[in-house]
Amino acid sequence: MAPRTPRDVQAALEAAGLDIRIVTHEAPTATAQEAADAIGTALGAIAKSLLFLVDGGPVLVLAAGDRTVDARKIAAEFGVGRKKVRIADAETTIAVTGYAPGGVPPLGHARDLPVLVDASLGRFETVHAAAGSPHATFPIPFARLVEATGGRVLDLVRDDGRG
Repeated sequence: MAPRTPRDVQAALEAAGLDIRIVTHEAPTATAQEAADAIGTALGAIAKSLLFLVDGGPVLVLAAGDRTVDARKIAAEFGVGRKKVRIADAETTIAVTGYAPGGVPPLGHARDLPVLVDASLGRFETVHAAAGSPHATFPIPFARLVEATGGRVLDLVRDDGRG
């Protein structure tokens, strides 16, 4: 399978009935901080797409760029022990989503994935997500992101105030 590109993400946006255009940046957008800097927005308005393996099965977690996902909360959601939840490595992420870390979009993956959306993203009316490359993003209203991904909105981040 050839790697997916921003064109695939644009097609997925259109298939979801979203009139949203991908923005290509000269500066890198592979990390949440790089994306926030390139876009000129708050770090928390960046929707990180993180692939986790829960008891071996893939789950996409969308979290605010200024928060840290709490694997214990994911484990509790699926009724498994904390040791059954881990973040996927780059090879697994590419195999499952079709995209490399730093460019994984919230939709348009190689296969359907369950999606969990951290509630803290809802602080922002519009969030910005990766669009298939480390130089591409797209803006999307939070409510439309949840709708387009079929995501379940939950509290998924650490409560200790760090990251």
